[in-house]
Amino acid sequence: MNTSINRRSWLKQSALAAGGIITSMSVASDIMAKPAFGMTPVYNNSLVENYHVIFQERDAIKARLLANENPWGPSKKAIAAIAESASKGNRYVYSSSRVMVDMLAQKEGVSADQVLLSAGSTDILEKTAFALCMKGGNVVSADPSYLSLVKTAQAIGATWKNIPLKADYSHDLDAMERSIDADTKLIYICNPNNPTGTLTSIDAIKAFTKKVNSKVPIFIDEAYLELLDNPESQTAVGLIREGYDLIVCRTFSKIHGMAGLRIGYMVAKPERVKMIQKLVRTEMGISVTSLEGAIASLKDVEFQEFSRKSTKEGREYVTEELKKLGMSPIPSYTNFVLFPIQMPVKELLAKMMEKGVGIRGYEINGKPFARVSIGTMDEMKLFVKSMSAIVS
Repeated sequence: MNTSINRRSWLKQSALAAGGIITSMSVASDIMAKPAFGMTPVYNNSLVENYHVIFQERDAIKARLLANENPWGPSKKAIAAIAESASKGNRYVYSSSRVMVDMLAQKEGVSADQVLLSAGSTDILEKTAFALCMKGGNVVSADPSYLSLVKTAQAIGATWKNIPLKADYSHDLDAMERSIDADTKLIYICNPNNPTGTLTSIDAIKAFTKKVNSKVPIFIDEAYLELLDNPESQTAVGLIREGYDLIVCRTFSKIHGMAGLRIGYMVAKPERVKMIQKLVRTEMGISVTSLEGAIASLKDVEFQEFSRKSTKEGREYVTEELKKLGMSPIPSYTNFVLFPIQMPVKELLAKMMEKGVGIRGYEINGKPFARVSIGTMDEMKLFVKSMSAIVS
């Protein structure tokens, strides 16, 4: 489908209980809205206000399905490596980081000088924004999408050209191409996209890259890609091997279940790696325990397959159960599912929180949506049971 979603009506206002509230408006506002349900605000800019609650032990949360976390990780081998490496805590991470870089270079089929480690992929997103947008300019990305890079760019003086997703929730690459001008510093593509869970085909991304990459670098955030059945068939890393000016970002937060341990990396041309290294030494923000755990997790292919398989099972289960409840979930390639609901967002999220289930909520095109992360099967059954009791 080629019909674009109207940006002005796309994200007007949303509420998020149990994990946060996201409110999006087409009119800029410098006033922080009061958080509902005791939320703590995280984001505030002209398009997105995000509220997040940090749960305490006293909170009766039975299923934390709001942050796209892996409920099964880290792997036992990673945990063992973390425990063993604690005795190395008096040493800097130089040797461990070199081992990790070499492993990732081999995995991605690139040279070691094309890999940069970071404390989670968000670290790379933000530092790329600093490296490219210190003198202003603009960043082009989809709307909605993951906004860490965009928000950092805006904070240091750049502007955001937010391009509405197409009617099928894929990236409108033609519109993104038309938006490029002399001041465009970067194009950002989150694929699969957050918060929609949708995938833009690698063939479309390849064609787009070959048309526009001579004008502007492209950042492709593949945080969720390794949850696909065959991620190698959809990654953009091959374009880097062909010499294109792309930055591809990955994280250990999803398939490896290491969100709290903060490990990520990017693959790019050597000059792009040096561009960031001139500003900061990203590996110095990583603990030796996290690095050793990530090295062990990279070797633990069995756990990765378990995470991929279990996520798919949970996603397929909840998708079918939502359909049985008369809902139309958006086809997802990630560890979360976004779906329209038939009641106000705040009302649903408050009722779900009463049952101990934390999910996220949005208002899209003036219509309420909810997003559920994939947890264990028991958690997904509790989610379905709770939803059924509320909407039936």
